[in-house]
Amino acid sequence: MLTEEVSGVRQQQKTIMSLVEEVKASRQQNIEKDKWIMLLENRVADLEQYTRMNDIIVTGLEIKPRSYARAVTTLNEGETSEQDDTTVEQQVTAFLHSKGIELDRSNIEACHSLPRRLKMDRPAIIVRFANRKHKTELLKQGRRLKGTDVYLNEHLTKKNADIARQARLLRRQKKIQSTWTTNCKIFIKLNGTPEQAKVLVIRQLEESWININELNESKVMQ
Repeated sequence: MLTEEVSGVRQQQKTIMSLVEEVKASRQQNIEKDKWIMLLENRVADLEQYTRMNDIIVTGLEIKPRSYARAVTTLNEGETSEQDDTTVEQQVTAFLHSKGIELDRSNIEACHSLPRRLKMDRPAIIVRFANRKHKTELLKQGRRLKGTDVYLNEHLTKKNADIARQARLLRRQKKIQSTWTTNCKIFIKLNGTPEQAKVLVIRQLEESWININELNESKVMQ
């Protein structure tokens, strides 16, 4: 009887060990699937960002909309005054020219206002250029808007915009020296001496902040 019980226990152990191995294999498969899903999500995010590479977002500039009556008159009569026919593109161009910023309207592919989520949100306008170099040239002149409430920024995806927002928070907290975007990539410069002040490209929120904290802690220990 004891022999049969021992044999039964051993059989149960084998079954348990087999189940344990199956669980381990399933966990490993889940890890591999999670990595693959993250890879695909990153690819989709990169593609989404790539479609915005030629865009600039103008925030803080109030645009005067054309009235419905004027629009109907334009359609019916085919004639408009210069003041009535002021488009978003013309208003943006006129404002930038008033600040000494060079912008050739022939380089603009599209220009329109974006809907506000909340009434308190700053008005935002998307300007799409036919060539990326024209976007870069305009961004370089953005410093001429200093002292106004109007800003020029790259058109980031929600994910990259969140990363850029967190990076600016780190800068205000003096955990990093500076942050900026180039070609829709978020860069940060760490604190420390010229040898320690590395420039990093930030692609993920959580991992990046952990790495920054680890680097800062290692500097303190040194």
